[in-house]
Amino acid sequence: MTRILLAEDDDSLRAFLGRALEKAGHAVTLCADGDAAVEAMLDAEYDVLLTDIVMPGLDGIEVARRAAVLQPAMRIMFITGFAAVALAPNSGAPAGAKVLTKPIHLREIVAEVDRMIAA
Repeated sequence: MTRILLAEDDDSLRAFLGRALEKAGHAVTLCADGDAAVEAMLDAEYDVLLTDIVMPGLDGIEVARRAAVLQPAMRIMFITGFAAVALAPNSGAPAGAKVLTKPIHLREIVAEVDRMIAA
């Protein structure tokens, strides 16, 4: 079972994504902001970080930077309405991070997570 850390400040989207990923057989830890996501990484190991970029507290790029240090094997995927920010060479986003642009279909995100794990 894949362990996913999901950091998303939109309550509805976080709940929908969490349910979809759990229904697909993944174990999901939900966090409402970047600070909670970093705390969760200190308490448990995860296979995938799925994070929004724009959030209160630590933004998703900073969460991903810390994930790369704390859990280097963790795969990182951004879900955002600001793909250009994540893709910019000077953004500081970890190399190899996947970016999905909102709005996204639940099936699409589940399929991308499955592809990321299979790689």
